[in-house]
Amino acid sequence: MTSLWRAMRGRAPAVRDISTLDDYAAALQQSLGYGGFSALGITQTQPGQASEKAPGNLPGYAQLFAMNPVIWACMVARQMVFSAPRFIWQRLNSGTPSEMFGTADLRLLEVPWTGGTTQDLLSRVIQDADLAGNSYWTRDGDELVRLRPDWVSIVTERRSFRGGHLGWRRLGYVYQEPGEEPVPLLADEVAHFAPVPDPLATYRGMSWLTPVVREAQNDNLMASHKRRFFENAATPNMVVRLAREVSPEAFAKFKAKMESAHMGVENAYKTLYLGGGADVTVTGTNFQQMDFSAVQGAGETRIAAAAGVPPVIVGLSEGLKAATYSNYGQARRRFADGTVHPLWQNAAGSFGHLIRPPGGGVSGAVRLWYDARDVPFLREDAKDAAEIQGVQSRTIRTLVDAGYTPESVMAAVTASDWTLLVHTGLFSVQLQAPGTSAPPSDARVRALAAALESAIRPIEGGA
Repeated sequence: MTSLWRAMRGRAPAVRDISTLDDYAAALQQSLGYGGFSALGITQTQPGQASEKAPGNLPGYAQLFAMNPVIWACMVARQMVFSAPRFIWQRLNSGTPSEMFGTADLRLLEVPWTGGTTQDLLSRVIQDADLAGNSYWTRDGDELVRLRPDWVSIVTERRSFRGGHLGWRRLGYVYQEPGEEPVPLLADEVAHFAPVPDPLATYRGMSWLTPVVREAQNDNLMASHKRRFFENAATPNMVVRLAREVSPEAFAKFKAKMESAHMGVENAYKTLYLGGGADVTVTGTNFQQMDFSAVQGAGETRIAAAAGVPPVIVGLSEGLKAATYSNYGQARRRFADGTVHPLWQNAAGSFGHLIRPPGGGVSGAVRLWYDARDVPFLREDAKDAAEIQGVQSRTIRTLVDAGYTPESVMAAVTASDWTLLVHTGLFSVQLQAPGTSAPPSDARVRALAAALESAIRPIEGGA
């Protein structure tokens, strides 16, 4: 903490300042110009600490989220699924993921703040990551505190190696609200969730919106084009010519009268009457002629691809043309396996060091994980679920008949960890001990007793 505070209070650190898309493009161009070997955005001539400044595009990206329906739909789809599971402990047996269990220590993630839930926490986590590329959280007693991403800087220092410098080491974080004193935080005091690393930074993440900003702008322009199309009577552009003898005053009156009678959706398709000397020429194209839906649909698909959400999941037009809801299951599995599960794994690892695991914190024995078994989006089709349950039930029966305890069989099948199996020492089919004969059944005992009695009576009578 001392070195971190000294880095803040001493001379101004070098800053990796990439706050806009143009800054990012300039830094990338500079790196290519130097052959890709320069430390981008860091002033190499000044020794000491540097910092990876938070990108200043959060307000702009938040505006895209609020104004662009495609981005809104993709982000909400990611948020709804990402926020559905709960955190849980998972035991590691010889490095193999095994059974999952819960303890009271998970209450910090179950109730992260007064009135908050795990779903509220994960919703904010993925929203910050989507908009800013990073989500920062720290612990204050029994509550988790969100650090606004664009007010956080990552403090780093040079690594000295064999007389030179080898990359950067993370010292901690600095959180500073506008007009307030900076707050230093050590690296292990902050949960940093950055699912997509920024290639021009060491520890900072990058928003998936960055490569599609142009597409989002184009989509907004096309939405404005549609609005203007309907504002102008939903008809193509026209050029109206008047005779050159018409005075400017008469032209202005004609223009005002024509606009009042023919502009706006309510005036669409009215018959146009022109006086002597006036001529109308159509100069624009309508939506069908310029294939407007195809142009806009291609942009929507690129935005959805950057978000990792199949277009059919959010109901985009291009996705519904290429696939229908009949194969929605394949799109759902791709979204779950390729996008959501990696995000869950990263989030569990990011928050893992804020909570002490059970068992005295033995490294590698228990890890923080996620439980997605109750997530409705991931429920398989009824047929697939029935087939899986059938295979599991046959496996359980086979293992129990082989002499394993029912409790260990259930734990092993549930956790997919065969090292949990415990044998009884008995073997099928009657589970008798080795070298012993099977005990007779009650019916067999009664039959033998009756036969013995019937054999003894004649002998006793003859005596």
